Amino acid sequence: MARTRRYKKLEKSLVSRIMHGIGLFFTKIGHGFASIFKIFDEKLTIMIVPHAQGRVLNFQTNVFALILGILVICGILGSFVYFNKQNAATIVEISRLREENKENLASFDELRDGTHNLLPAVKKFQTALSQTLSKLGLNQSSSVSNASGRNSDLASLFDTQDITTGTLKETSDIRQLTSYLESTVQPIEQIGKMLENQSSLFTDIPNIWPLKNGIGHISMEFGQTIHPITQQWYIHKGLDFSTWRSGDPIVATANGQVVTVGYDDSFGNNIIIKHKYGIYTRYAHLSTTRVRKGDTVTQGQVIGNIGSTGIVTGPHLHYEVHIGSDVVDPAKYINVK
Repeated sequence: MARTRRYKKLEKSLVSRIMHGIGLFFTKIGHGFASIFKIFDEKLTIMIVPHAQGRVLNFQTNVFALILGILVICGILGSFVYFNKQNAATIVEISRLREENKENLASFDELRDGTHNLLPAVKKFQTALSQTLSKLGLNQSSSVSNASGRNSDLASLFDTQDITTGTLKETSDIRQLTSYLESTVQPIEQIGKMLENQSSLFTDIPNIWPLKNGIGHISMEFGQTIHPITQQWYIHKGLDFSTWRSGDPIVATANGQVVTVGYDDSFGNNIIIKHKYGIYTRYAHLSTTRVRKGDTVTQGQVIGNIGSTGIVTGPHLHYEVHIGSDVVDPAKYINVK
């Protein structure tokens, strides 16, 4: 019993000390705040004394107001410096945008000039396309006709009545030009298909240069001329091709079958090839031949080499084109493509 009372007494003593300590702590905090408030509340007198005789100005304030005023002034000065820097950066950005705008204007002027130069070129293209389609018996689609405008002269490209507000004329021109070019795809594809279907015709008819890689030149043309040896007028029945040397390769000018490989006193070593549609070609004065009678040859295939066999004044190829029993000018059958 006595022990229980002693424990309760110690407990009350401990609680009392804790409460006393807390009270002292808050008391000291209160005294500290009071001291701070007292410092901030201390009165100050600011005197402004002019050098010349004049009235002395007195300002009464306290420490708190003075510190607050200093903070306000520092904040104003800091804001001024910050916004001044921002303003300088804005000025630099505006200057950059002005320069960029000048460059864009210059680019736009170039684009506008290019558009003006493009439109006449498109008009020429449309005229050429129309003429080509007419020759081939193809009709332009309605889309091309609509795009080409009145009188088939791309007048719609210059019509600005339908331009929306704020849209540049050049932009409208380019849009209409794009529409027109897209509409020409179909007719051009038709031409391509027609040429593809006729590709076999181009390889069956003599139409290429008879010397490989297009080398050499024509040294004597078809027709009436003076014979270089007899000095008499005669009809030259072919074209003479020369490279000023022997050995250059000769090619077949069309698909066909070799019907003659032999030697003639006038033509020397010569080859005759039979093609479709009753056409024959002769290659004369060869130094060597690379095909035999009965061989099937393709256009561009090497069949021999330039030489000076037969009656000649120098190495060259004598090339003839026959249709049936008629001899024709080979120049009309070169580069038909």
